[in-house]
Amino acid sequence: MQIPKGKKIYFASDNHLGAPTTEASRPREKKFVAWLDTIKDDAAAIFLLGDLFDFWFEYKKVVPKGFTRTLGKLAEISDSGIPIYYFVGNHDLWMHGYFEEELNIPVYHKPKEFTFNDKVFFIGHGDGLGPGDKGYKRMKKVFTNPFFRWVFRWAHPDIGMRIAQYLSVKNKLISGEDDAAFLGEDNEWLVQYSKKKLENKHRDYFVFGHRHLPLEIQLNDTSKYINLGDWITYYTFGVFDGENFELETF
Repeated sequence: MQIPKGKKIYFASDNHLGAPTTEASRPREKKFVAWLDTIKDDAAAIFLLGDLFDFWFEYKKVVPKGFTRTLGKLAEISDSGIPIYYFVGNHDLWMHGYFEEELNIPVYHKPKEFTFNDKVFFIGHGDGLGPGDKGYKRMKKVFTNPFFRWVFRWAHPDIGMRIAQYLSVKNKLISGEDDAAFLGEDNEWLVQYSKKKLENKHRDYFVFGHRHLPLEIQLNDTSKYINLGDWITYYTFGVFDGENFELETF
């Protein structure tokens, strides 16, 4: 994809809307919607890298209550012709058609490569990648198991949502996150994962969320690892103008 002159590609992740309650997260939601308003005039594309919601599950005829401002703004931007791409995170991994059908937003469950102005991007949420995080990896296999999803879907939505929100907010059983502190390059699993991927193929940028930390780490002379931070503490986002990638704060 060639980025038109004067246009940019934007990246954001980890809003966790609905946490710890819908009411408490509403100011953050309004701030995110305001950001979307500011970028829509020069956005060539928008990438949302997961955990937009603290919990999301789609039944056949039911989606979680709330988030009207966010969903409405995403629909407006998508309808205007600006492509939006969504990568599921560990809190909203149960997406199954709603974004594609209602918002015309493709949803990815695994990392994917994109090329912009001859720069190769490797993009994903980042959960469960690289060495370590074994407890979360085992739990993710359970949550993504078709039988588990079938059982959960047959629970009444009010009951299912209450259980899931308790697990997400209180016990963090579907979080898989360490404390949001920099662990050093040798202990950052996504850094190690990115370096491993470079052994087989060059990429200019590895862009992830999940860690809730804004990070820029040079992997070698031509490749960089980016973590986007979050919209809870840092309100950071990524911008690629066709030549350079920058982390900015809203």
